Amino acid sequence: MTPATVPVVVDGPRGMPLLGSLPAFGKNPLAFFEQLRDRGDIVRWRFGRKPSLFIAHPDTVGELLTEVERSFDQPDLGIAFRTLLGNGVIVSKGADWRRKRSLVQPSVRPKQVRSYAATMADCAVALADRWTDGQHIDIKKEMAALTQLIAVRTIFGVDTAADAEAIGAAMDVAQKEIGAEFSGIGAVLPDWVPTPGRARIKRATAVIDAEVSRVVSRHRDGETERPDLLSRLLAARDETGAPLSDQEIRDETVTLYIGGHETTSSTLVWAWYLLSRNPRVRDALTEELDRVLADHEPGYDDYAALTYTQAVIKETLRLYPTIWLITGLAKEGAVLGGTPVPAGTRVWSSQWATQRDPRWYGDAEAFRPERWIEREGEPAEQIPEYAWFPFGGGPRVCLGTRFALVEAVLVLAVLARRYHLNLTTEELLPVPSLTLQPDRDVLATVRTRD
Repeated sequence: MTPATVPVVVDGPRGMPLLGSLPAFGKNPLAFFEQLRDRGDIVRWRFGRKPSLFIAHPDTVGELLTEVERSFDQPDLGIAFRTLLGNGVIVSKGADWRRKRSLVQPSVRPKQVRSYAATMADCAVALADRWTDGQHIDIKKEMAALTQLIAVRTIFGVDTAADAEAIGAAMDVAQKEIGAEFSGIGAVLPDWVPTPGRARIKRATAVIDAEVSRVVSRHRDGETERPDLLSRLLAARDETGAPLSDQEIRDETVTLYIGGHETTSSTLVWAWYLLSRNPRVRDALTEELDRVLADHEPGYDDYAALTYTQAVIKETLRLYPTIWLITGLAKEGAVLGGTPVPAGTRVWSSQWATQRDPRWYGDAEAFRPERWIEREGEPAEQIPEYAWFPFGGGPRVCLGTRFALVEAVLVLAVLARRYHLNLTTEELLPVPSLTLQPDRDVLATVRTRD
């Protein structure tokens, strides 16, 4: 922002003593953030007793994302989050974060993602072969099972039912409890206070730890050269020649699993929901699939040519961002939009609120993949940088972005090429937990395309 457009910091809701606006936030975080967005671009509020700012303008969102490690720190996201993620690359800080990022990043570079693409497509083809015309399915369960299998194969290099089922079920429990803790009274309770939710996430994490430990042991005792992500993590060495410790391997494996399974699964569910409600978009998608793929299943080399399919996924992530919240903790000297931010202030931004802002998107609530299609080298809509940030941005952008986008596009291409899914579910409401999930089962009838 230029000095002439420095945003004014406005006051948000007064909130309650001790709790601040936590009750309103916990009741409906998405609606709460939209209300803050409509008050102004920088809004004061209190999360419990902690002073907070909410930012909605892409310029200030960009400052928060790009100034992490310099002006903003990673805040503590609570005991439930730490129990599951440990001290992985998402939550680590400073030199520890830089070391872990350098060790994890090579395993998800485009060259490596290319090697996983065949597994993604093969798993989707196997699912398509099992579907039949007129079959009634729960899309949430189908997409969860599919992305679990892809994650287990690409990360662990195994695909036994026990691996996928045990880890997947425990992850479901963990992400629900993280959402409940983060938006409920647990957010202001000391870590030592026992609650039923904290007990449940500890039990779920114990299951995950046992499965990861078993698979790591199998890798250490087996072949030295394997193509999966876990093997690459085990072989990684930092600049001193030191490997990741067993605890670090566990933390990064869980982080990659969430990035490769939870985010893609929910994105695909929302994509099917939107396609079912928008026949025009569905027809445009299948026209591209027929034209580009003809008589072959999609692979990594087809990804670049599937521009409309990519746009469907990008627009889905705009309307229903899997990661719906990013926060930072101001350090000394932090500034947003030319306004000094007191050290210790927690700064909040929400993909949900910014990506549905009519200032940046024409007909912002509509599902219009065409807004992302380039015409004569320019997008159909001139969308500001950081008005779309489902994977974050700046130095801490999600390492699995490429993996998640390729997976979502290839899976959608495989299945939509053969079938339409006609939802029998009425309007779905998003539930913000660890990821943004539909509020109930998503039931559909499978229809074979002519």
